[in-house]
Amino acid sequence: MTQSVVVQVGQCGNQIGCCFWDLALREHAAVNQKGIYDEAISSFFRNVDTRVVGDGGSISKGKICSLKARAVLIDMEEGVVNEILQGPLRDVFDTKQLITDISGSGNNWAVGHRVFGSLYQDQILEKLRKSAEHCDCLQCFFIIHSMGGGTGSGLGTFLLKMLEDEFPEVYRFVTSIYPSEYHLYPLFLIASLLMFFPRKSLFDIISKIDLMVNSGKLGTTVKPKSLVTSSSGALKTRHKKPFDAMNNIVANLLLNLTSSARFEGSLNMDLNEISMNLVPFPQLHYLVSSLTPLYTLTDVNIPPRRLDQMFSDAFSKDHQLLRADPKHSLYLACALMVRGNVQISDVRRNIERLKPSLQFVSWNQEGWKTSLCSIPPVGHSHSLLALANNTCVKPTFMELKERFMRLYKKKAHLHHYLQVEGMEESCFTEAVSSLSALIQEYNQLDATKNMPVQDLPRLSIAM
Repeated sequence: MTQSVVVQVGQCGNQIGCCFWDLALREHAAVNQKGIYDEAISSFFRNVDTRVVGDGGSISKGKICSLKARAVLIDMEEGVVNEILQGPLRDVFDTKQLITDISGSGNNWAVGHRVFGSLYQDQILEKLRKSAEHCDCLQCFFIIHSMGGGTGSGLGTFLLKMLEDEFPEVYRFVTSIYPSEYHLYPLFLIASLLMFFPRKSLFDIISKIDLMVNSGKLGTTVKPKSLVTSSSGALKTRHKKPFDAMNNIVANLLLNLTSSARFEGSLNMDLNEISMNLVPFPQLHYLVSSLTPLYTLTDVNIPPRRLDQMFSDAFSKDHQLLRADPKHSLYLACALMVRGNVQISDVRRNIERLKPSLQFVSWNQEGWKTSLCSIPPVGHSHSLLALANNTCVKPTFMELKERFMRLYKKKAHLHHYLQVEGMEESCFTEAVSSLSALIQEYNQLDATKNMPVQDLPRLSIAM
């Protein structure tokens, strides 16, 4: 059994991470009612005997004593981390695996990257190594952060480079939240996989859910404490904010993404298989995700959709967590991660049903990867996470470049970055060059759309 470490950077990263751990504990509690520390729990949690001082208290088998998340929490403002440590999940996090400051990065990428990166490099590396030492077989780092501030974006990119240098063989899954106004940084050339969620897309989904609930179309009976999405206990909140619901969607996605690593299934998918199958070229590692059931994640009692409808929803633009429509773009590959009592024949039937409406690159017509995890999310009979490597992400990068160039031509806000030691204007020109090259790669792929699929000759084996 392999283990993974979650690295939460900045305010947004720590809030989403806290929501993920809350939901993960609820899932394991629903399945593991005897309180036995098994391989499923060990994938993301350590079992610690708190009576033993130091790191010698880890217990590999037997009863659960005290679970500690395999997590490193980093924030240059201590508010959110302190809030977590005062909440119901305070005992889940190892206080030796936290790094905080009090000044903050001032919403400045350069400060987070250049100043705090250099200042805390040794401490961060120490925490990462300690987390790795607690794993029997470290498979993956999950990095959760936002691109809207200074710590999550600047220190987050610094962390990625550090992981590449120190743990080159370990996969790096990046979950990134983008603000409505995109920022441009030389980011993610060193990630194994990247799932990014524009905040505007998440807000649109939440607004649509609220509209449907208030209209009564989904039913009017609201569950007071849903195990599926309720995470109000993770952080002390006086009133519910839109960001809570957005963070909850991303946390549920991570829950489905890691389900095969945490539970048994007839066709489990290793996390490294996602990268191996979905990323044919190292620079094209941006995934579009969709989650279903999505509009039932609001504590509302409704009858479950038919299984086939669930697969159709996964390829509907209304269920995409990015404002894009993959159906009208080109697929490089696609992964379907199914949870619940679903048969492989059901998955194959739906793939065959949907294939005519989806266009794959000519050299990867069978670019499907599937997994079946027998344990569904709490409160559901089944669920589906679809991850697609698709050229529909290109307009997002084009808009990103356009917005940046509009400011860069006027040299607007440039002085905020250049006043930071080590930050030079060449950093911006290199970032634009990298982004332009990425867009060109997608252009070349799109140019092959609608081309006939050639029948490649079979290999002849010499006898």
